[in-house]
Amino acid sequence: MDSIRQIATEFENVFSHLPLIYQAPGRVNLIGEHTDYNEGYVLPAAIDLKCWAACSARNDRILSVYSANTKETVSLDLENLVPRHSWTDYTAGVASEIEQLGFRVPGANLYIRGEIPLGSGLSSSAAIEVATAYVLTHLASVSLSATEIAKLCQRAEGRFVGASCGIMDQFAACHGAEGKALFLDCRSLEFRPVSVPAHIRLVVCNTMMKHELNQGEYNVRRLQCEEGVQKLATALPHIRALRDVSLTELDRNKTLLSEVVYHRCRHVISENDRVLHMVHALEQVNAPAMFQLMSDSHRSLRDDYEVSSRELDLMVELAVQQEGVAGSRMMGGGFGGCTVNLVNADAVKKFKEKISSSYFSATGLKTDIYVCLPSGGAGLAKIESGSSPVGAA
Repeated sequence: MDSIRQIATEFENVFSHLPLIYQAPGRVNLIGEHTDYNEGYVLPAAIDLKCWAACSARNDRILSVYSANTKETVSLDLENLVPRHSWTDYTAGVASEIEQLGFRVPGANLYIRGEIPLGSGLSSSAAIEVATAYVLTHLASVSLSATEIAKLCQRAEGRFVGASCGIMDQFAACHGAEGKALFLDCRSLEFRPVSVPAHIRLVVCNTMMKHELNQGEYNVRRLQCEEGVQKLATALPHIRALRDVSLTELDRNKTLLSEVVYHRCRHVISENDRVLHMVHALEQVNAPAMFQLMSDSHRSLRDDYEVSSRELDLMVELAVQQEGVAGSRMMGGGFGGCTVNLVNADAVKKFKEKISSSYFSATGLKTDIYVCLPSGGAGLAKIESGSSPVGAA
């Protein structure tokens, strides 16, 4: 609540108006990495680290965007939105997609404030997109469902920012549920909440090595998966994505693929299986199964998909040696960022101390560690000033 009051005050100081405020959460992905753009399964959870977007209308066609994190204001012409290759592309891309649906986005003063570390794999970009989408569609009197918002934001990141991401991050930000992960079928977009055991904390360890997904390797992996589908379809004409292929079918048709593409496909297919088993392990509160599945996921990302790093591998190695750990693996696109760890609540303090000291001793880097809880999804932020949301009156 104090954060929302502060945002309202800062917005008024910058733009001389009271704003409308929406928030969107970051996310962790318990398991199911690089499966979403292959029409597979994922198991993300929205978390209690957020991005806020506050806005008020203007009388022109300018989107004046202020970042509370960088203290920078950028003016975007809604009549001529073009990528700038900066953080403003996430907001501009959303505005562009709303207009491509046939709606007119009014000029606005837009304030962005985030507490999700950039480049950490906690999906700060999707949180910016979703918060922006909610506040701009509200301002433009456009009614879209949470799933339609997620799709719009995914298109913005792919077409405007240039990162061909799957739907998972935006979907989790829109549909997050308190105390739950979301078992999501990325083909049908059917989903159901899966309870995270109450004694488990989602502990995210930042390697402090940032990744830049829109600069090559992420898109390369996606193209390699598409190549795998094209080649496998010559022998398996019923398939349209890797989620349609079993490991037995993959191995039977291995000669159709290059060695690299075979390994990329093997990761995705086996990761889909791990997601299904992880749902069952959570529901049964089966800690040994969770541990094994997350360990297998990390090895597959490291060896078959080749998106890990020395720092990520070290962080996982340190984590699995600690007491009270029910699983650890790298998370996100890879090449840096964070690991996700399932840690018993009573072991979190010691876990943080051990990881921090051991990681610093090995690398000379001071890690940031975030203890997260599964959170609700995006929505209108409320402040206790009567019973009305800020700016909603």
